[in-house]
Amino acid sequence: MKTWLKSGSPYIWLTGGAMTLCMVMVIGLLLLIGVRGFSHFWPAAIVETTYTLPGAEPVRLLGEISRSETLTAVQVREAGIEVPEGQQLVTRHLFKQGTRDHLGRDFVWYLDDFMSEWRYPKDALMLERREWGNFYGYPVELREGDQVVARGEALPRELAARVKRSNDLFEQIRRIERRDIGNINMRLERIRLAERRLELSDDVPPAQVAEQKEGFARERAELDAEYLVLQDQLDQLYLDMRRDTLVAEIMDGRQVEISLANIVRASQPNAMGLGSKLAYYGDRLWEFLAGYPREANTEGGIFPAIFGTVTMVFVMSIIVTPFGILAAIYLREYAKQGPLLRIIRVSVYNLAGVPSIVFGVFGLGFFVYFIGGGIDRLFYPEALPAPTFGTPGLFWVSLTLALLTLPVVIVATEEGLARIPRTVREGSLALGATKAETLWRIVVPQATPAMMTGLILAIARAAGEVAPLMLVGVVKLAPTLPIDGHFPFVHLERKIMHLGFHIFDVGFQSPNVEAARPLVYATALTLVIIIIALNMAAVAIRNHLREKYRSESD
Repeated sequence: MKTWLKSGSPYIWLTGGAMTLCMVMVIGLLLLIGVRGFSHFWPAAIVETTYTLPGAEPVRLLGEISRSETLTAVQVREAGIEVPEGQQLVTRHLFKQGTRDHLGRDFVWYLDDFMSEWRYPKDALMLERREWGNFYGYPVELREGDQVVARGEALPRELAARVKRSNDLFEQIRRIERRDIGNINMRLERIRLAERRLELSDDVPPAQVAEQKEGFARERAELDAEYLVLQDQLDQLYLDMRRDTLVAEIMDGRQVEISLANIVRASQPNAMGLGSKLAYYGDRLWEFLAGYPREANTEGGIFPAIFGTVTMVFVMSIIVTPFGILAAIYLREYAKQGPLLRIIRVSVYNLAGVPSIVFGVFGLGFFVYFIGGGIDRLFYPEALPAPTFGTPGLFWVSLTLALLTLPVVIVATEEGLARIPRTVREGSLALGATKAETLWRIVVPQATPAMMTGLILAIARAAGEVAPLMLVGVVKLAPTLPIDGHFPFVHLERKIMHLGFHIFDVGFQSPNVEAARPLVYATALTLVIIIIALNMAAVAIRNHLREKYRSESD
């Protein structure tokens, strides 16, 4: 036994077991998040049942079973609901009955003991709406204006065609509002700023000022005319989109009218086959990844958050990489070794342990208000008092995170430089190369894999940070993306959305917690996948560089 312990085998097995346990926990966590999140997009069966409390009239229920749980009879009695004598455990179901614009609540708990047998009617309809969440009911008739166009068996097919038409019109409206009218507004703003710049200028002759103002007036008149044309198009599109109306019966027996302009997707899950369900799942999943959020971020997609996260990581990497590498090269190769350098290194190590929110406060005070305010006064006086760079934005987010991850890059680069054998440096110097040539042509290329390791660690930490981002540029809903087709194409002053903050907002700030719960899991898994993809790309580059310089050295 002592020989076995001295051989070190137990420690090898313990290390392997701990590693296996960690891998199982990580994979299990990812599977849990994936199942809880991405199962949300699968079409759930619509359940109909009758709920009858003692001494009360029966109530018809219609909706999805969100989840179920078992309670003790004591807990149920404390809520004021009687249960049969002698029963110790009670099962209850969270019913997603939707239709909260008519029923008042989206999710309601019901006890299993007072439910009748569950039925799955094939004609039950689920409507995913742009406002008021999901709708559950039975289709009655489809109207075009005051004329009935479909009833009975022909209604689902006609409804699907008209919902598609309504969505196509909605996309046209959104394209006009965001692209065409957005372009006009941007050009009008540039004219306003040019006029203001002209007013602030003291060295422009009055005749030239008058001539330029006339030109601005002509441009503004042309843009106003373009806007009126687009507004007429929008009015007609809105009128066409609101043409059709669906009459449906909800679970309490009332018949209500729903404009197809408010419907994103219509389906009858109980009548779907496997192929239809797979197509429906793919459509909803694609909308989640490529669409824009709606309903206070509890519905729709997360594309702006994905785009903002990836853009922020790239800009942060561009900033932190040269600064971190140059700082490490100076500390390792040029700085004089002594007490001052040791103090600097200790400070760098301590900087890595500072809470991230402190970096956010520093970024807000120094980067945004001090530097950004100074930039506005020097280069954008015509826009004041509205700030351009003196307000949180993409550049300050990236700069704050670059400062946050700078110690990681410095330490990793220094370790990589320290691994280069001294004989390599001496051999280069012996052949007549200068110290600078030896550094940039021999040492730095061989230390590139270590630099990439530092960048990988920086990306992994920066992509998941949330606390400092709320102070320096990340918002709940960003009106525009930071990259578009307008010069200068990359707009560093714009605010962005971020997946980490989106998870916080949906999970803890949402007015509809139950509806937001699956999206929290799905968004969290998306963030993990993006971080893994970015890290894998950096690892591939690092391995390529390592093999390249290893083959060259051989």
